[in-house]
Amino acid sequence: MTGRRERKKQATRAALREAALRLALRHGVEHVTVEQIASEADIALRTFFNYFSSKEEAVVAAAAAGAEAVIAEFRARPDGESVLRALREAVLTVVDRDHAAGHDYIRASRLIRRTPSLRPHELAVLAAQEKALADAITERLRPAPAGIYPALCAATALTALRVVLGRWLEHAGDSEEAPPMAILREEIDQAIAALAAGLDRPGRAPAGDPA
Repeated sequence: MTGRRERKKQATRAALREAALRLALRHGVEHVTVEQIASEADIALRTFFNYFSSKEEAVVAAAAAGAEAVIAEFRARPDGESVLRALREAVLTVVDRDHAAGHDYIRASRLIRRTPSLRPHELAVLAAQEKALADAITERLRPAPAGIYPALCAATALTALRVVLGRWLEHAGDSEEAPPMAILREEIDQAIAALAAGLDRPGRAPAGDPA
């Protein structure tokens, strides 16, 4: 169970990234300062730098929050679950719990697409997430696998998740409302099944597979 101190840290991080996104959407990233973000979140300026190194990183974090939550849920899954089963259940837990996150993801993703200065920060966040998931995969498997498997599995899984979210986002059109979660759940199952079946040729996961 997450302790009180850790919950407070998570709440502070969420408040900062949400404030950064609101201000960036309202004024444009180039016109927002770190001081304004801290003030908007009602948090001391020095505290901002305990969580983010720049305003761009804080804005990008709004789109990355879902993956961070998935990694946390993955770590909490029962030890007996396979990697893909644990990933599937972690993703669906976050999808079912964080409906508001879908709205933020849409707005942040569109902002990143039209703001070139955010792209390097997005890539840095994605690399950090891949490392965090690879570490979690290594911890889940006993004995710990040698070689490329954890990093390859993490990179493939997170790429699949981004593809799924991109396809889901297309259903929103010009609306800022999140598309139906049923569509996202179906896309997630299809992606996990494809990974479980292997990428050599398209197909469905064998009966009894973790997908």
